Amino acid sequence: MSGDADSTKSILYALMANGTIALAKGAAAAYTLSGAMLAEAIHSLADTGNQLLLLLGLRRAKRPPTTDYPLGYGKEIYFWSFIVALLLFSVGGVFSVYEGWHKLHDPQPLNAPWIAIAVLAFAVLAEGLSLAGCLREVNKVRHGRSLWHWFRETRHSELLVVFGEDLAALLGLCFALLAVMMTIMTGNPVYDAMGSIAIGVLLIVVAILVGAEVKALLVGQGVEPLVKQAMEDFLRQQPQVDVVYNLVTLQMGDDVMVAVKARMVPQGTDIALIETINRVEAMMRKAFPQVTWLFFEPDIND
Repeated sequence: MSGDADSTKSILYALMANGTIALAKGAAAAYTLSGAMLAEAIHSLADTGNQLLLLLGLRRAKRPPTTDYPLGYGKEIYFWSFIVALLLFSVGGVFSVYEGWHKLHDPQPLNAPWIAIAVLAFAVLAEGLSLAGCLREVNKVRHGRSLWHWFRETRHSELLVVFGEDLAALLGLCFALLAVMMTIMTGNPVYDAMGSIAIGVLLIVVAILVGAEVKALLVGQGVEPLVKQAMEDFLRQQPQVDVVYNLVTLQMGDDVMVAVKARMVPQGTDIALIETINRVEAMMRKAFPQVTWLFFEPDIND
């Protein structure tokens, strides 16, 4: 049920795409004086830094448990994902709105706008390929859900962030293209400024949505509802388990902690009961390999 998405692969796709695009957009923005293009260049530069932070978070999350951190460092990826959401909001969104507001009050004609069109068209292609790579990984863990339901329920924070960034980038490029084309057609640079503001608002909205989901993981969400239901069904199907009173989970990056309270079928002796619980735990770990810590409490009532 946990899926086999390769988040690192998605991050690397986005890193290569955004690094290349940021250089192209920056050069085009400097030459054309386009506010929308500058907003897009800052956006891509911020995204490049964000992907590096996600890679750092993934690496640090894999550190083994210590005395001070007995459950490991898996949740550290949520911290870095939240930092990325803040950067997307501030460096990407707020700066783009400011740049557009500045251009509205001090409009400047575009220089060689067709260069901006060519760069934006290249960026759309590169971002489209990056988003396609991300979606391949998302589809491995979507389990038939809509993208919106997956976005709200997923516990893969790094995949969620990359998906949000790639989607915002592609939509932002479309806004920038439209803004530059309207500026060319009308000769009015106000459209370019409005494009920058639209890009900024888009980034702020995406950053808030991503940040809200990552915050929930930081606070302490359990596994996805589909996975928890599968765990409960698995336990109820075991002949040694009479009643499942409660099942509590905690998602910590790729690792999961599970606490089970259940009434067991009478085994005759304490030793037999312990051996039965050990067998159930072993089977559950095999069925759900993401379970790193499993605590089983036998009881006679809830």
